[in-house]
Amino acid sequence: MNLQSLNRNKGRKGATIKGIKVNGKQVILSLVFLILGFLIAFSYNVTKENKEQANVDELWNEEYQLRKELISQEEKNRELHQQVIEAQEEISMYETDIANEEQVLFNLAEDAEKFRMYLGKIKVSGSGVSVKLEDGDYDASQYNINDYIVHEHHVFNVINELYISGASAVAVNGQRLKHNSYIVCNGPVITIDGKQHPAPFVITAIGDADVLEAALLLTGGTRDRLVNENIIFTIEKQANIIMNPIIGG
Repeated sequence: MNLQSLNRNKGRKGATIKGIKVNGKQVILSLVFLILGFLIAFSYNVTKENKEQANVDELWNEEYQLRKELISQEEKNRELHQQVIEAQEEISMYETDIANEEQVLFNLAEDAEKFRMYLGKIKVSGSGVSVKLEDGDYDASQYNINDYIVHEHHVFNVINELYISGASAVAVNGQRLKHNSYIVCNGPVITIDGKQHPAPFVITAIGDADVLEAALLLTGGTRDRLVNENIIFTIEKQANIIMNPIIGG
C-alpha cells in the first residue's frame, strides 16, 4: 500500500464493519436515546408506582377515618341508648309513683264513699233481702202478750246480723238507719230516731242477697232464735232496693 492510498483511507469520515458503514455520531446518539428512553420508562414506572401507592395510602386514610367515625358514632349510639334506658327507668318510676298515688286516692275515695253510704248521706240501690217480723199468734187469756210481740232486741238481732254479713245499707219500714240510730220499743210499736213504726216490721238491706239470706237462715242462728221466741219470720230476696239519703242528722 502506498502513502497516497493510506491518506485516502484516513480521509474517510466513517468506518465499515462487515460491509456496514458506521457513523460515530449515530452511535453516540443511539446510546443517548437508549439511555433517555430507559430513564423515561423508569421515571414513568416510578411515578406510576408512587401514584398507585399514594392512591392506596389515600384510600387507607379514608377507610381509617371512616372507621374512626363509625366507632365514634357507635359509641354515641351506645351512650344515647343508655340514656334512653335510664330515661325509661325514670319514667317507669314516675308512672309507678303516680299509679300508687292514684291507687291511694282511689282507695280514699272508695272509703269516703263507703263512709257516706254508712252515714246515709248518699242514695244507694242494689239487690238485697227483705225480712218481715210479725207478732206471733197467741191467746191473751192464757199467755203473756209480751212473749209474742216483736221487741227492739229482735229487730236489733236482724240488723246486726245483716251488717255483719256485709249489708251496705239497712232500713226499717222504709226509714234508713244511720250509724248512730237508736231503736226503742214502746208496747206494740218501736221508735227509730224519734219516729214510731207499728208492726209488722219490714227490714230491708242492700248487699249480696245470697250471703245475707244464708247468714240469717243459718241453723241455730237469727231466724231460729226469733222463731223460738214466737216471732213470725219471713225473708225474701229483692232484685233492686232503693234507699234515699237521710235528710239532716
